[in-house]
Amino acid sequence: MPQIVFLPHAELCPEGMVVEARDGESILDAALRNGIDIEHACEMSCACTTCHVIVREGFDSLEESDELEDDMLDKAWGLEHESRLSCQALVAGEDLTVEIPKYTINQVSERQ
Repeated sequence: MPQIVFLPHAELCPEGMVVEARDGESILDAALRNGIDIEHACEMSCACTTCHVIVREGFDSLEESDELEDDMLDKAWGLEHESRLSCQALVAGEDLTVEIPKYTINQVSERQ
């Protein structure tokens, strides 16, 4: 099983965490299943950017993002070349290293 290394995030996983992921599972599902509560305001329907992550290692193993995801990512806080919506990025057999950005763009969020 591939592993996802979540880099430390002050609120969601201060120590960082390494989790096992299933092939074809989204980064978000793997995180939630392991107690990392990444925000997902649209309930994983690719309609917001609250689950934005940056894939620091293993990015090329992911399928390319589609046009809808790219359009949503354009609105994400702290967008980088390796940014993905964690609800859309499916694990494809390789280990990943993922950074959860400090902020999300969510008008309802109290985190900012």
